[in-house]
Amino acid sequence: MTDATADAPAPPPKSRKLAWIVALVLSVVGAAGGYFAVASGVIPIGGSGAPTSEGSRSPDVAFVEIPPVMISLTGGQRIQQLRFRAQLEVPADKEQDVEMQLPRVTDVLNGYLRALRLEDLRDPLALTRLRGHMLRRVQVVVGRDRVRDLLIMEFVLN
Repeated sequence: MTDATADAPAPPPKSRKLAWIVALVLSVVGAAGGYFAVASGVIPIGGSGAPTSEGSRSPDVAFVEIPPVMISLTGGQRIQQLRFRAQLEVPADKEQDVEMQLPRVTDVLNGYLRALRLEDLRDPLALTRLRGHMLRRVQVVVGRDRVRDLLIMEFVLN
């Protein structure tokens, strides 16, 4: 008797050329993306995005102190006092413009802080969230290009 089993046809040899082309294309795309991310400042590597020490702070920055604010906060049966003091980081050439707007800044911060409840301050991330809200409000009043940051110097709840 004859064996009716036929040998299965051998699979064609895999082309390694295609794998090399795909690897080369992915490498070029990855290198280009990395270069773009570093050059545009998304990834802070190098001189432009590196953090500066306090001694080498850019001279074009000034700090404008906001007058201290005392707010009464109610929460249930307790009344507590919030003592708040902050400074605005501004470009040096805009310092006088911002100082002229301090009454408006104080007014908008008073209004915002008086609307808070004690429950709003219980969250561990509350100060970060409040800082962002206050900075946005100040930038609306003074101008986005005139205020870079809001630095909280004192935030005490008694």
